[in-house]
Amino acid sequence: MVAGEPSDENLVARLRNKDTEAFAALYDRHSRLAFGLAYRMLGEPSAAEDVVQEAFLSLWRQAETFKPDRSAARTWLLSIVHHRAIDRLRRVGSREVSDGALEGMPERADDSIDVEHEVGVSLEAAQVRQALGTLPLEQQQAIELAYFGGFSHSEIAQKLDVPIGTVKGRLRIGLQKMRLSLGQAHLEGAARDA
Repeated sequence: MVAGEPSDENLVARLRNKDTEAFAALYDRHSRLAFGLAYRMLGEPSAAEDVVQEAFLSLWRQAETFKPDRSAARTWLLSIVHHRAIDRLRRVGSREVSDGALEGMPERADDSIDVEHEVGVSLEAAQVRQALGTLPLEQQQAIELAYFGGFSHSEIAQKLDVPIGTVKGRLRIGLQKMRLSLGQAHLEGAARDA
C-alpha cells in the first residue's frame, strides 16, 4: 500500500455504503493473491477465477459483517476465498490436483506482473513459513491441512486420528502463536525501515 492510500479496513468500511471505488481498490490490491490461493487449492485456473469472483461478491454483499478487531481485512478476504475453494472442492467431490494443472502455464512471467508486489508476497510467505516452522509438529500439521490442504476440522481429526476438539485447539493455539510471531516480525521490520 502506498502512503496516503486508504487502508484495507477503511475500504471495507466504505463497502458498507456500496462504494464501488473502494471495491475496485480492494480488488486491485488483493485479486492476484486471492487467485493464487484459490489456484493452489483447486489446480484449475477457471475454477480459481470463479472462486475469487464469488469471494469478492461475498465481500461486497457482507461488508458489514467484517470485524476489524478480530482480523485484518486482507486476512478476512483470504479466509472467504479459502472457504469458497473448500466448498467448491466438496461440490466437485475431488481433493486431487490434476497432474496437468500446471501444463500450459507460461515458463516466463509476462511483463504485466507487479514485481514489487510479488516480492512483497514472497517475503510475507517466507515469514509465514518461518513462523509456522517454530510451532510444535502437531500444530504445524493441523494448520497445513486446514489452510494449505483445504480440509475441514472433522477431516483433519480423522486424518490425524485425534478428537475434533483437539484439532480446533491446535489450530487456535498455533494461529495465536503465529500471529504473535508475525506481529513481532512486522514491528522489527518497521523499526529497521524507520
